[in-house]
Order: sequence, then C-alpha cells, then structure tokens
Amino acid sequence: MDAERPHDLVLFGATGFTGALTAEYLARHAPADCRWALAGRNRAKLEALRAHLATLNPGCAHLPLLAADAADPASLREVATAARVVVSTVGPYLHHGEPLVAACADAGTDYLDLTGEPEFVDRMYLLHHRRAVETGARLVHSCGFDSVPHDLGVLFTLERMRELGVLPDGSAVSVRGFVWAGGMPSGGTFASALTVLSRRGAAARAARQRRAADPWPADRRISAEAGPPRHSAEARAWAVPLPTIDPLVVARSAAARSDYGTAFRYGHYAAVRRLPVLLAGGAGLVLLALAAQLPPLRRTLTGLRKPGVGPSPEQRAASWFTVRFVGEAGPGRRLFTEVSGGDPGYTETAKMLAESALSLAFDDLPATAGQVTPAVAMGTVLIDRLIAAGLRFTVLDAPPTTAPGRR
Repeated sequence: MDAERPHDLVLFGATGFTGALTAEYLARHAPADCRWALAGRNRAKLEALRAHLATLNPGCAHLPLLAADAADPASLREVATAARVVVSTVGPYLHHGEPLVAACADAGTDYLDLTGEPEFVDRMYLLHHRRAVETGARLVHSCGFDSVPHDLGVLFTLERMRELGVLPDGSAVSVRGFVWAGGMPSGGTFASALTVLSRRGAAARAARQRRAADPWPADRRISAEAGPPRHSAEARAWAVPLPTIDPLVVARSAAARSDYGTAFRYGHYAAVRRLPVLLAGGAGLVLLALAAQLPPLRRTLTGLRKPGVGPSPEQRAASWFTVRFVGEAGPGRRLFTEVSGGDPGYTETAKMLAESALSLAFDDLPATAGQVTPAVAMGTVLIDRLIAAGLRFTVLDAPPTTAPGRR
C-alpha cells in the first residue's frame, strides 16, 4: 500500500444511477482492508448514500466523503493525489470527463470509466497518454458493458483456441462477436448516445488524429469486418454491424498484444432474430441520429430521460445479455464461445467496473502505463475475477443450433 495516499480507491460520481450501483457492489464485495471513499459535488447526497451503504455493510458507516466537481479542476487534483485508483461514472464524458483524466495522468493515479464515446477516448489519448506513461498512470476507459464482455471475450476465445490447438502460434485469426441483450437505458446512457450521434464529424477528426499519433503495428495486420446486415448461420439470427466503441477497443488490444496473431480481424454485430424488428430498429436509429444533429430536438430528447434515472430493480432483474464469439484460424480451426450475464447496462456494468478497479488496486498485473484497454491492463486476471463474481465465460462443445435467450 502507498502510505502517502490515504485511499486505495475513490468512486467519483457515486450518487448517480450507475455510481450508486457501483458503490453498493463495493460495499458488498470490496476486501475488508480496502481503503475506499465516495466523491461528488453534493455532500448531502453523499451522506445519504453512505447511510444506505451502511445498511448493506456496517463497515461503510464511516466511509470518507470527498468534495469534487467536474467543473472544478482543483478539487479533482485533490482526489487524484489522494488515491491509487479513481473510478468515474460522470458522463457524458465529452462534457465532463477530461479534467479528471488530466488530474490522474499528472498524479500517476490509475483511472477507470464507463465511456462508450470513441471521440472522448481518442482525445484523451492525444492529450494525456504521454504524461500518463511518464507518471506510470494506467488510463483504462470502457470498463462496463462497453467494452469488457467484448474485449475480454475475444481474449478468452483466443486463449481457449490456443489451449485446444485450434490456433497455432503466429497464425492469422478472425473473431466475430454477436450481441444479444435485453434491458433499458438510463438517462445518462441516453444522453451519452445523443452526444456521440451529434458529433460524428468531430469524432472522425479525432480518430484520424489518433491514427496518425498511434498507428497500427507495421509487422502485423489488424482490421475490422463490416458490410450490410446479413443472416448469419453462426448466430442463428440477422447480424447487423454495430458502430459502437467495442470493436475499436478490441482492435487496440490486438495492436498492443502480439499474441493476437500475425493478422487479426474482428467483426462486431447485433444479433436480431426477426427481420421486422431489424427494419424497425434501423429506422429508429436513423431518425434518432438525424434528430441529434438539431440542438432543439436534441435538448428535447435529452429531457425525456434525465441523467440519474434508470430502470427499476424489477426491470434490471429481468434483463440479460449474451455475446457469442466465433474464432476461426482456417479450415477446420473454429471455436465457439459465449460471455453472458444479467442486466448488461447497470447491474453487470457496476460489477465489471468495481472488479476492474479492485483488480488495478490489488492484483499482480503486467507492467503497463498510459492509455490501455481492459485486455491489456488486466487481461485474464480480470476474466477470473468476473467468473468468480458470476459472469459466465463458456466454451461451447459444438456449433450452436439456436440463438441464446434469457437464462
């Protein structure tokens, strides 16, 4: 332990919807000797949350409360210098996230978040990766449903392929991920999605700048599958390419890890059982993207689901996800795996974020620094943690004959 830093872990944004779920998970599962604290701008809300956590774990009755505001960089520097690991659930990250990343990079403090915003991740690399390398800070974005099941699911698939002799060392490999999920978004997630949709031009510029500053390895090929929606025999469903942050995270892991093969290709798809649902969903997404370009409509849509509001416990209990992976290294060299769990956006996201933070704080991990992905920073150690916490990482004995459903 770092005696000069009083906290192993600080949760910033603890009183928000996902922040409170993460705090509840830590109250139930953090080691007894974990020195953790709650941070936010509203002292009364922090005190109310601490009182609630004490009903789950009496040891939380005296959790430290830290005053911190995303609009007050000095308060964020105080948090960063007081902690070994800082977790942020305060989004949209493009609006609120950069000062805390800067503070952690400068202080040599590990940082985690839940962002699904590619522009934010690219800009944080451009602004703060180099400083984080100098100080030893690990900046790990997308540690929830974006993008832990996908990033670690690909790693799990490749590890099992090697163990089973399906993936010889140095060979080319392709992996396809098919996502099924049932759940409801919170107001914060909806606001982040609208932000992403409204900034496609700015995101493209940031991506080009990132590629120029951080090119793919010259000695290996890394690429992504794309194309129109199609019916997939592997998924037993319609496969729709997903323009989310997840394939970008997987690709960055492949770039950083030489054990992903001499040539690595990844495809990321939503799996939709019925064609009418696919058509209706596509039309809705197009209309939402168009509305996001107009500030008055965007403000109106944002007001429909206010940040801090999310699905009820009953709704979360009925939610689920499955990601099916197909790894292929040539004729006859194919393996099916699945990563699955409960409510993807909140219950399981809080679990993934909390276990990621505990892993950075306490596990024996590879020496890394700067902006790194979950698979690079924590890898199989985090897979083991998540399995112990109840997520399922499974090798399928035979090609599946049905699409997955709620378990």
